[in-house]
Amino acid sequence: MNENKYEEVLEKFDIRLNDNEISRKTAAILAKWEENNTPEVLRFLYSTIDLTSLNTEDSRESIWRFVEKVNDFEGSKSDIENVAAICVYPNFVQTVKEALTADVRIASVAGGFPSSQTFAEVKIAEVSLAVSEGADEIDVVINAGAFLDGNYEEMCDELEEIKNACREAHLKVILETGLLKTAEKIKKAAVLAMYSGADFLKTSTGKGYPGASPEAVYLMCEAAKEYHNLHNKRVGIKVSGGVRTAEDAVKYYTIVKETLGKEWLTPELFRIGASSLAENLLKAL
Repeated sequence: MNENKYEEVLEKFDIRLNDNEISRKTAAILAKWEENNTPEVLRFLYSTIDLTSLNTEDSRESIWRFVEKVNDFEGSKSDIENVAAICVYPNFVQTVKEALTADVRIASVAGGFPSSQTFAEVKIAEVSLAVSEGADEIDVVINAGAFLDGNYEEMCDELEEIKNACREAHLKVILETGLLKTAEKIKKAAVLAMYSGADFLKTSTGKGYPGASPEAVYLMCEAAKEYHNLHNKRVGIKVSGGVRTAEDAVKYYTIVKETLGKEWLTPELFRIGASSLAENLLKAL
């Protein structure tokens, strides 16, 4: 697909955006968040968590203990379903698979996470290895340098090859919205990621740049809605980077509910990547 083709794709979407107007629309939605601050919603939000351990000091032993906590939660509360997934570095996928007894998916960051700065061949090999080790889901960062330079073909070709390497695993594409900053760039990146095979749009790595923001999630939801209207395909939304409190989670839930509708309010289409949120939701309940 040449660069003109990508421009033609983008023209199908509302990408001429005003940042202040996006902030106004997002604020209007967030004004409704308290009506969703209910035990039922908090219980649902727990089931959407990608429980994450992405630390320099991670080890086989620490990840095993991390998984055991998820195993222990399974069935311990009749009214709360377990987290959606456990998300780790690719070298710990096998450890998670060995330790996991709960009905929870295994997610792995890959593709040169968190900067996406390595050879494309290395990214593809890392994704393939993570899948072969047992990953059900793969989280990768876009080639942000290529995107910001307007080299959409390089960015999209790379994502398409990564998608092929995923085989049956779902692909979550991280836009690093805190780096892209403007509404127009975030919306463009979301559109190109979907056309390159993304099963989920994800806000942030949570490393190096500002994490999720309500405005960024609103823009991702709008892109997913327009994509669904054009292609009758639902792409999921993952909020990640700084989501810690129950209030944070309910606010993002509200944006997804108001923008995309109840069809997206399932762990198959809505996720929150977090490490401390699970405990805070349980405290709130």
